[in-house]
Amino acid sequence: MKRIMRSVFLCLSVAGLLMACQEKKQQENEAQLTASGLNPADFESTIGEKHTALYTLTNANGMEVCITNLGGRVVSIMVPDKDGEMKDVVLGYDNVTQYADRENYPSDYGASIGRYANRISKHSFTIGKETYDLVANDGDNCLHGGPTGWQYSVYDAEQVDDQTLKLTIVSPDGDNGFPGEVTAITTYKLTDDNALDITWEATTDKETMINQTNHSYFNLNGDPSREGMNMLLSVNADYFTPSDLNYIPTGEFVKVEGTPFDFREPRVLSEVVDDNSFEQIKNAGGVDHNFCLNTYDHKEGKGDDTQVAATLYSPETGIFLEVFTNEPGIQVYTGNFQGVGRDKDILRKHDIKYPKHVSVCLESQKYPDSPHLAGKNWPAANLKPGEKYYSHCVYKFSVK
Repeated sequence: MKRIMRSVFLCLSVAGLLMACQEKKQQENEAQLTASGLNPADFESTIGEKHTALYTLTNANGMEVCITNLGGRVVSIMVPDKDGEMKDVVLGYDNVTQYADRENYPSDYGASIGRYANRISKHSFTIGKETYDLVANDGDNCLHGGPTGWQYSVYDAEQVDDQTLKLTIVSPDGDNGFPGEVTAITTYKLTDDNALDITWEATTDKETMINQTNHSYFNLNGDPSREGMNMLLSVNADYFTPSDLNYIPTGEFVKVEGTPFDFREPRVLSEVVDDNSFEQIKNAGGVDHNFCLNTYDHKEGKGDDTQVAATLYSPETGIFLEVFTNEPGIQVYTGNFQGVGRDKDILRKHDIKYPKHVSVCLESQKYPDSPHLAGKNWPAANLKPGEKYYSHCVYKFSVK
């Protein structure tokens, strides 16, 4: 009997010890989670012989931004709502495996796009007497730098301090058909006035084309399980550039006045995205267009990044987003391909399925297809040796 009791006692002790270890491990794992519920361990990997990780920026107000160096992607942005509750306001995945598996988990969520954001028609362009054939990945066009654009590469990362992350990539001559070896640096800085300040800088050893942007999908409701078109959008633009059925600009400038694209005053997006009486909306399934910002001076060839270029507002949470940029255009995209076809069954961050029109992208940029259309009021995207590419965009959050 004593022997049996000793065995029972031993089993109970071992079970208790195992339970205590499991609880301790669970507590340690929970302690490691970011404010947005991400586990940094899920972003540790080796891709193309380079290490990937999750980097966390925080400011004095408790705001948090998480970024992975795979594609320079913003994974989460935690901001306070009108009640002081923290909300994650961008879409994405919660592990590096899904970001890397583009066949089964497609998207450019939060990415630092390069070399060339948006589309270049006929996957080619000419500089001087030289014609360069690019790799087509959008029908006959080259989209976002080609099938192996920078958003799919691993950047070298340096976390300068708690509020600054510096990402560097060296793109070889001939990368997706683009000429010149380019060294590009993306710097994310989280300021104490609740702004995510992004700068892109680049140099080249041969004349090339460059046009970078951030591709974050914003849902200021903080609930990506349902459509987000209750948000109000404003864009400081008198003109937009219409596109053909392949999303290539026609080269025209059309006044927004009298069209559903008149966002000079805030408009509820639900009044716009389903207006199929407007051909541009019908063709795109919503908004997916370049707006010509009034904040850009075409004579001087520069933009005023102290003026508001666009705003987005959720009356549900009170979260208000202002966008500032030195670029001439901003691409407004209302998530028209989300929740369509097989996309509707894909589990994203925190195992949520995203519906159509769940978010809005506000991508600062040179106008699309600049290599073919550059001219009067259509800024060029050329970068020459000895010059420095510089692009600036700020996403500033507050509560209204």
